[in-house]
Amino acid sequence: MRKFAYLATALALTGCLALTACNNQDSNQQATAQVQKLTKPTNPNDTKAWGAYLTQLVRSNLQGMTAAQPYPYLVPAGDDDASKAGYQRQLENVQDTVARGVLPGNLLAFAGPDSSKTADLIVAAFQGAKPGSFKGVIVLFIGDKADEQRVETAVNPTGATVRFVQM
Repeated sequence: MRKFAYLATALALTGCLALTACNNQDSNQQATAQVQKLTKPTNPNDTKAWGAYLTQLVRSNLQGMTAAQPYPYLVPAGDDDASKAGYQRQLENVQDTVARGVLPGNLLAFAGPDSSKTADLIVAAFQGAKPGSFKGVIVLFIGDKADEQRVETAVNPTGATVRFVQM
């Protein structure tokens, strides 16, 4: 009877180890799939692809953030009525956030298919910001090098740390 109990226990442990190994292999495959770098989407209207691309870039630039999650803003690029309305809503949302202030340790990330429009939104949103009101906050601008300086000029008086990532 004891031998049977030992044998049953040994078989159960072997089964558990085999299942654990399978789970680890699945986890490793998932991690490898997640490491694949997404490329910059070519269609400015593909919000799903742009959202995935933005998420990837934001996740790789979270250094110094102590908040629970970043606040990403995807700025629409199109010139149709829906894109213009989306841009206006996004601008108003960011202006409200800037007016209320953001606690230190947070990260605000801005990106979109049109770097110039993204920079325009940041500049407009930070016009009413109080000097020093964003100390300890990180503002991440994902765009073109040509727009970096004007974003820094608009955000620097707030005391925020401005980061730039080339698209």
